[in-house]
Amino acid sequence: MKSIEILTQEAIALLKALIETPSFSSEEDKTALLIENWFTQNNIPFEKENNNVWAYNKYFDKTKPTLLLNSHHDTVKPNQGYTNDPFEAIVKDGKLFGLGSNDAGGCLVSLLATFVHFYPNEKLPYNIVMVASAEEESSGKNGLNSVLKHLPELECAIVGEPTLMQLAVAEKGLLVLDVIVKGTASHAAHNNPDNPIYNAIPVIEWFNSYQFEKISAVLGPVKMTVTQINAGKQHNVVPAECHLVIDIRVNDCYNNQEILDTVRKHLTAEVNPRSMHLNASSIPVSHGLVQAGIALGRTTYGSPTLSDQSVLSCQSLKLGPGETLRSHSADEFIFINEIEEGIQLYIKILTDFFKQ
Repeated sequence: MKSIEILTQEAIALLKALIETPSFSSEEDKTALLIENWFTQNNIPFEKENNNVWAYNKYFDKTKPTLLLNSHHDTVKPNQGYTNDPFEAIVKDGKLFGLGSNDAGGCLVSLLATFVHFYPNEKLPYNIVMVASAEEESSGKNGLNSVLKHLPELECAIVGEPTLMQLAVAEKGLLVLDVIVKGTASHAAHNNPDNPIYNAIPVIEWFNSYQFEKISAVLGPVKMTVTQINAGKQHNVVPAECHLVIDIRVNDCYNNQEILDTVRKHLTAEVNPRSMHLNASSIPVSHGLVQAGIALGRTTYGSPTLSDQSVLSCQSLKLGPGETLRSHSADEFIFINEIEEGIQLYIKILTDFFKQ
């Protein structure tokens, strides 16, 4: 078995290679190959579909529950404010700069190192499946959600996203609605009591003022925001429709279907969801994974940002090195010592969890 120190050095080298290999969502084939090579170099069989790569612990046992380790290797496109080359892995002042270094390359390579550490253990109480997934940033159809059908039933999961190695025990879901408010088209010079733009005013006000009853102890209330309005083509024509886009951040007290049903109940407008699968997620503070982290001095919180947790039906914990505020920023970076600490903490948390 490799030492944690060697695994850490190899993980940092892999992260540098990932940074220098463009991997925008749906274009991750070359980083997928790097991850395949990582498994091959560690003598670990793997499976692949599209640009998702996954592997199981050596002594997989169908009678045992299965724990998922997951992070993604796709990135957004670089922020226009970059002063460094986003595709050059630069180490300076203890920081590793480069696109995807923080979101979520540091988490991914730390989890890969953790998986390699546990891979040859013959007496694990849980199976472990490691999935390096694609299309997380775009919530694409060929990401983690497409892999789940190939996996055994999952008991629980750790999703690697930058949390400063604190314990994100809940994550808000996302529901985006296209709302069409109808009216009657006419010449602007004529009296028209059925102007859809005016009809949209009470609809907008409802989204602004309505409060869902259930407030999460971790994530707070459901938050609804009107983010786009579009109506009309020219100044002298009253349009037949006014289109609104609504961004809804859903807490763990509701699923997206419940939110949609409530909106439709209160509005006479046409309401169309863009997708329904990006649900809120949570894990009880009493869960063994969380308790193992708390015992190591980690704190719990609720995360407002979306991750691949949204496609999981099992209880999941979001945890990883790096800081979410650096994600998608110019001159993105992660501290080298955050990766070192991340690997050590992942291993320690799982070790303690497996002893429970």
